[in-house]
Order: sequence, then structure tokens, then C-alpha cells
Amino acid sequence: MGTTSPDSLQSVCLHYISCHLPKLCSEVLVTGEGDYAESRLIFKNPESIIHSDLAERLLFKLSENGRLTDTVLTLFANQNIMCLRRACIKNATLTSRGLRALSCHQLIELDASSVHNVNVNDIIGALGEWTRKNIRSLNVSNCTFLNNSKFCIVISLPQLRNLRHLNVSYTEFGNNLGLEWVAEGLSHLESLDISGTHVYSIQTLLKLKRTLKSLCMFHTRVPEKDLIPSVLALEELRHLDISQDVHPMMDNHQCPSVNTLLESHLALPHLTSLDISGRDNVKEEVLHSFIQRRSNMTFLGLTLTQGMSKTLRITKEMCGEDYLTNEGHPDYRLELKISGHASEKQVVEALRRYGNRPNYVHKLLCSLFNMTLYLEKVWPEIIKIILPEMKAHPHHLGVQMAASACLYNLTKHHLAESVHVSDLSEMVHLTLNAMEMFPSQQQLQKNALLTLCSDRILQDASFDRYRASKMVMDCLFMFDDAPMTRMSVAICSILAAKISTEQTTLLGTKRNMQKLLQIVKMKADSLSVDITLKFTLSALWNLTDESPSTCAIFLNEGGLDLFIDILQIFPEQATLQTKVLGLINNIAEVRELRGTLLRSDFIGHCRTLLDSKQIEVSYFAAGIIAHLLNEGPQTWKLSMLLRTELQDSLHKNILAWKNPAGEMVAYRSFSPFFPLLRCDITEVQLWSVWAMQHVCTKNASRYCPMLVQEGGVELLSDMVTNRQLHADVYAVAKSVLDTVATSNSIC
Repeated sequence: MGTTSPDSLQSVCLHYISCHLPKLCSEVLVTGEGDYAESRLIFKNPESIIHSDLAERLLFKLSENGRLTDTVLTLFANQNIMCLRRACIKNATLTSRGLRALSCHQLIELDASSVHNVNVNDIIGALGEWTRKNIRSLNVSNCTFLNNSKFCIVISLPQLRNLRHLNVSYTEFGNNLGLEWVAEGLSHLESLDISGTHVYSIQTLLKLKRTLKSLCMFHTRVPEKDLIPSVLALEELRHLDISQDVHPMMDNHQCPSVNTLLESHLALPHLTSLDISGRDNVKEEVLHSFIQRRSNMTFLGLTLTQGMSKTLRITKEMCGEDYLTNEGHPDYRLELKISGHASEKQVVEALRRYGNRPNYVHKLLCSLFNMTLYLEKVWPEIIKIILPEMKAHPHHLGVQMAASACLYNLTKHHLAESVHVSDLSEMVHLTLNAMEMFPSQQQLQKNALLTLCSDRILQDASFDRYRASKMVMDCLFMFDDAPMTRMSVAICSILAAKISTEQTTLLGTKRNMQKLLQIVKMKADSLSVDITLKFTLSALWNLTDESPSTCAIFLNEGGLDLFIDILQIFPEQATLQTKVLGLINNIAEVRELRGTLLRSDFIGHCRTLLDSKQIEVSYFAAGIIAHLLNEGPQTWKLSMLLRTELQDSLHKNILAWKNPAGEMVAYRSFSPFFPLLRCDITEVQLWSVWAMQHVCTKNASRYCPMLVQEGGVELLSDMVTNRQLHADVYAVAKSVLDTVATSNSIC
């Protein structure tokens, strides 16, 4: 276990190129055969030439990121610019027209797994003559052999006479005109994967018994009475996978069983890798004897393999045998890799191998969850194994549920600090996908909230924060669960400060504001000052920031009355007072709404809180008063004596403030301050320049450039040249200008 390294520069560059092809490429019309014009992508730089290795990596990255289309594939249609020997187009949706881009390349490997919209014959037909004669590896897993008439056609496969490795798993591939043709026509075949196909007999593979070294047939329909004798005759096999899914196939009970294979002393002399995962009735003593006898074995698959104990006569999981897990056992072999769920090492090995088996992945992740419940040391490498499984099985509730639970265990508390930000970003993206896919699954939503509720993730990871905010808000309506409510408002309070004002306006709907205010009222009625109330107040504060429409909704829904009640009910709670006054500051910034604040009960609270010993409370009370005073005496609805007293108290308190050690407020822009600077009331100007001084001294790198860009420096410069400017305002304004000048010189 340890921290993960950042992605290589090459990987980062390839990712950028794959995501920004329109910036780097132009789309042109090229005349083909028969004067047919087709669209083709070319690099804008005519001198661009990418060597073979990089070209192959770029194609893989485009495939991985889901950006491979007919048009994008034409970027590779000129082998003088990008020459491919190994091509990966998996998961792409293509047509025969797009596949033609491969015809100019001399390919020795092609991964076309899960390619949509074309069949296997289309793929092979698009290859150039040299490739069809010389290609050594073809992967068409999860593709289709069916033509438009829904007939299974495999006639093209025997054309690839030099093929060494063929993967036709999870296709319509079968015995009739399928396996027989392959066994007859591909005489050099060394590796074959027929997992999940319609194959029901493998006797014809005996024609390849002198060349076939690897045979994978997970979850096939071959009965064991035919399976075992056939595989025992394939004398050159190095790797054999006869594993089954979690739910065994028919005929599993027939003899001879897998024990016959394990007991065969002389058969398969070169075998180094055997997978019997998902099988049952394995005899304990037979398996032990097989491992002791086969000293050349390097891998044994025992995930969900059940056997019978010789002594206790009970069913047991074979991967948990002491000689397979206990390094101190005399028969333990360090070099033998085991896939299973009895140890972390076994689970990791299994997850690496069984990514395309959702039922296995679900069971393995459940085991991993139990292993990581009390994790103390960081284990970032396992996150890199879990994420592809989440991505590969988005519709499998079990996988998403278990994966989200594991991710929380692996990143909770301090553990997230050692996970690279790119992994955290991908983790959040997939977590949001799971939330979107299963909106009514409470436990999955809770797992997601637990994972997201992390300072490291919310602050440093790169993800769609508006999308996350919407989903988190939806949880408040979907589930009546106190812990989920607490996490939802906590996440929303942080994210609302990190999205644009346009997005906060979209998020601050009447429905959402009603829900948040309902939470505040419930806490106020129960006299409960807890973290949920504080986060809810923060969320409301951030949602109303520079969002006049959301401020109006807040007022229309009785928010001001409720917040005045909060000030009344909790007179000693400075934290609550700060958040309440902070939000009302947002309302005070909106000229059209200021009149709603000119209430004697509210102004009375402001007057009292202006004298608070807590600078945050006094600061926001002063901000509200400054905005109200800025409107001038003509709009003042209350006593003029009160106005004068507030003005005097404002001046006195601002001069008494000491700049706190930390940043007590964050602003999106300085625009709300500029009308205050232009006001002819000294106290209003004084509060405005003091606020600028505070943020510029505490976070110069952010606020000094902002002040320059928004024209604040020019406005302050004009102010300090005015001889009628009050000395107190001049001193603070000059200090702000000096701070900006110092910051610029450092930069």
C-alpha cells in the first residue's frame, strides 16, 4: 500500500488530444472511388506525423474515452501520418464506411470488442489484404456474427489463416460452421476464448491439440461428460479456464467431474494456469494433491469454488484453505497466484481477471468491503481496479452498491489525502453516474453521499459540481433520513460556493428553497443547534450569493421572518448569527429588495449585533446597515434618529475591528462594493474599503488581480485623490492600493 503516482505527461497529453480534437483538427471533404465525397479528419498542422506507438496509444485513448466515431477514425486513414500495427476500437459505434480507415494499415493485432452497428464480417472485410493474411490476434468479444437477416455468418474467420489468438466470447459463435471452421481453417491457433458462446461440444478442437496453448470457456454449454475428456486430450495447453458463473450451467452434475481433471497425473503436462472458479463438488484432498503435484503452476482460479470437506462432510469455499492463505503453512507457495475472496491478495487478483463478469465482481467487492471496514493504511492502487468495474457495469445494482461502499472505505477520513486527484475525479464521476442510474436506491445513495462528504474530494477533485449539487438536493426530497439530510446539506453548502452564479440561480428553485427553509424551521422549533442546521444555513447563504431571483424566493417563502426567529431564539449562537446575517447581506446587495429589510424588529437585531465582540457577526451586521444607509434618507422608513445612531455606531465599530488571522468571508466579485465606494456617506465607504482590505490581505493571489480586472483599483485611486475624503477612509483605501501594488510586484 502507498500513494499513487500522477499520470505520465504522455498520458495527460494523449487524454487532452482525445478530448479536444476539434481544436487540433479540421474536417475536410475527400473524393473517393466513384467521385464519392466523404468527410475526413486531418490535423491542422500539415507537418504532423505521429510514430506508431503514439498513434496506437491515441487510438486506444479515443476508444477508452468513448470518442471514436466514423469521422474520428478517418484521422487514422493515412498511414504516412499515423501508422498502426496494433489497433483498439473497442466500444465504438461504427459503420463499414468508418472501418475503411483500417484498410491502409498492416495490422498484427485488432481489438474490436463490443463494437456496435457492424458485424464481425464487416470488421474483417474492412481489413486490408496484408492484414487478413498476417494478423495474429483478433478480439471480437461482445460483437455480433448476425447479418441483416439475423443469420449467423462466420465465413470470414477462416480467411485469417495466420491467426494465433482469437476471442469470440459472448457472441453467437457456435459449433455448426463456427468452431468446426475455426479448428479446420486456423491451423496455427494458439489461444481461443469461447466464453459465453453457443458452443456445446469442443471435440473438434482436437484438430488443434498440437498448437492450442490457451483455452477459455467460462460459462459455456459444454456438458462435463464431454468437456473433461476433450480438454485432457489438448496436450499443449498452458492455460485452461473452465470456470462457471455464480449460477452453474446445466449438466454440472454429470460425470466425469472437475475432480477427474485434477486427478489426472499425466495429462496436460505443460499446464501452468487453471481456472475452476464457480464450480462445486471439488474434493478437498484432490485439490490439495493437485497443487502439490503440479509444481509448475503459476495461477489457480478458485473464486466461488465450493468443495466438500473430507473430514467434516460440509460444503466450504476452497479458496480459504490454510495452505492457500497462510504463508506459514509448509505447503504454501508464494509464486502461485490464487483468485478468490479469502484474502486481500486473492480479491485483487480476481478483480484484475474477472472484470467482464458482473456477478463475480459483485461478490468480490462485497468481500473487499468487509476487508476494508477498518482500514488504517492507504490503499490507492485498489481504487484503480474498482473504477473500471464501476464503469463496465453501470446497470448492475449489485456492482454499483458494493463498489460505492468500497470507495467510501478506501477514501474516508485521512485516506483520501493519499489518493491522486485524477483517481478521485474519476471516482466522483462514476459515483454520480450510479446516483443517476439508481435514484430510488437508498443505500446506494447513502454510500454516494458518504463518499462525497469529504473535504479532499469536494475541494480538490475535478467534476461537474452543478450536477452533483442537483443530485444531492434530490436526496433531500427522496429520503426522510437524518444522516442523509445532514450529508446532503453539508455537500450542497460547499458545492454551492464553487458553482457559477447562473448555476446557483438554477439550483435555488422555489422547491429547493422551501425544503431548506423547512429544515431550518424544524431545527428552530425543536431548539436544536446541530451541524445539520449550520450546514443548511450555509447552503442557503451560498445559494443566494449574487443571485437576486433566489433572494426574492427566500423572501417570498418567509425566509426573513424565519431568520429573525433564529436570531431571537439563539441570541448567544455567534455561528448562527454569522450565517443568518451573511445571507441577509446578499439580500441587502439587491437594491430592489432592500426595502424589505427596513423593519424595526430586524434593524433592532442588527443594531445589537453590530456591537458583538465576534468580529464576523459585527462585520455582517455592518454590511447590511451600510447597504441600507446607501439608499439615502429619502427611502428610510424608520426613525431618522435611529439612522444617525446606526451611522455613528457603524463608524465606531469599524475602527475598533482588528483584522482577524484568517479569511472570514469569500466573494465572487467586488461589484457589490462599488456602489458603496461612490456613496457620499463616510461610514458606508469605510465598511466597503475595510472589506476589500480584509480579503486582499488574507488572499492576495485571488483578490488583488480580481480588484484590478474589475476596475476597483481605478475607483480607489480616484477616491484617494479627493481632498474631501474622510481620513479614516483614505487610510484604509490607501492600504488596499499598497497591498495590490505589492502583490503585482511579487507576481
